[in-house]
Amino acid sequence: MRLTALLKSSGIPQGLADPEITSLCYDSRQAEKGCLFFALPGKNHDGAAFAAQAAEKGAAAIVAEKSLPQSDCPLVIVSNARQAMADIASAFYSHPSLSLKAVGITGTNGKTTTAFLVKHLLDAAFMRCGLVGTVKYMVGDSEVPAPHTTPESIDLQSLMGAMIDSGSRAVAMEVSSHALVQERVRAIEFDAAVFTNLTQDHLDYHGSMDAYYEAKALLFESLAHQKNKKTRAIINADDRFGQKLVDQFSKKIKILTIGRGVHADYRATSIRYDLNGTTFALEARGKSYLVRLPLIGLFNVYNAMGAIAAANACGVDLRNSIAALASAPQVPGRLERVPAKRHFQVFVDYAHTDDALRNVLRTLQELKPSRLITVFGCGGDRDRAKRPLMAAAAEELSDWVIMTSDNPRSENPDSILKEMQTGLRGKSHEIIPDRASAIHHAIQLAEAGDIVLIAGKGHEKYQEFSDRKVAFDDVAIATRAISEKKGGDTRNG
Repeated sequence: MRLTALLKSSGIPQGLADPEITSLCYDSRQAEKGCLFFALPGKNHDGAAFAAQAAEKGAAAIVAEKSLPQSDCPLVIVSNARQAMADIASAFYSHPSLSLKAVGITGTNGKTTTAFLVKHLLDAAFMRCGLVGTVKYMVGDSEVPAPHTTPESIDLQSLMGAMIDSGSRAVAMEVSSHALVQERVRAIEFDAAVFTNLTQDHLDYHGSMDAYYEAKALLFESLAHQKNKKTRAIINADDRFGQKLVDQFSKKIKILTIGRGVHADYRATSIRYDLNGTTFALEARGKSYLVRLPLIGLFNVYNAMGAIAAANACGVDLRNSIAALASAPQVPGRLERVPAKRHFQVFVDYAHTDDALRNVLRTLQELKPSRLITVFGCGGDRDRAKRPLMAAAAEELSDWVIMTSDNPRSENPDSILKEMQTGLRGKSHEIIPDRASAIHHAIQLAEAGDIVLIAGKGHEKYQEFSDRKVAFDDVAIATRAISEKKGGDTRNG
């Protein structure tokens, strides 16, 4: 595609040069002959510093926010390189979101499960659905590794184009706050946008809860400017920030609320759950439906309601979605039950905020365990303020707490553990820095009727340290620990 055609399609003033553009990139290491290179400004690195390298590797043109040192490479100067990149990427890949039913899911907790459920419901309705999120990307039947919850706009538009080529008619997409601030989902026309909840997280990036909220609100602000006026915003009105979104956007966009209150458009009542799953009554569109869900917990009721409402916004009948929920898949690392063949239970969960940890622990308390043993850690180079809060939540809602390492990254694991300890008040805890040892110890402690929760890493298959990234799988470690457990009450079969 010619540069001028791309610029015209994106509403960007055109220059004199008109080279053929054969690819797009924002990483100079991936630059190649014929590519359009975007020199993105950043906190630690400025893409402008790598423009010459991109030109040397054959870039046909460069998009930047400022003039660059003399180069034979045509330069397009824009006021916002990230916005330009998103708009041009959409044009380059023929605006794929216009050919897909696109569902965006944002919030602190519940994005991954809601996205998996949306995909399941749309697949069940013969609306083959791609997936973009924390655990993995799905293009047709192929899994693609997920380096980010929401990829950069070029990668995202390319993924959606590949989904269309694979026969997909829809996409369920987690939308992170980082992605919203960095314009990654700009130029995507959403058919539905779901807000799950908002609790403390990522304050290392956003600085305050107000700024974090404003980042999430960007998704709903964008709906007001879409060409697709049938778009629905689906908001958890039981969350105080969700109600704030309703108040802020009710006159700009069409909003459907989910919750347990009498005024919710999708209302859950009569909620019951056990080890086998959850049942609840769903009141929607003047009717009541019995929902059976093979996932445990109140938070999964909200996730299911968000998915049902999103699928309905994409044209799927409520009854079809409710029937499909009965066979919903287990989401990797989201209150995932580890096969034990013992008279105790082991669960692995991604909970890495105090709110998520509280939700999971309260759910497990409802199962009436003899004791609740929690193993968890806090990630390095992330929001430090939540460390004592997570420790306090674990101590309050567990009978015994084992604090360990998560992904220390560049931080000293012992320093992280010391910060976590400041949230503790009692003595019902111990510290085992090595995560594998902590998991083995917790399972060795477990007796009949107990529940062990291993929290923080969920689906992750690695552990990050300052100098290395090693293979590590909570489920695999727990499975091995169960098989090696001495004594205890083993089930037959």
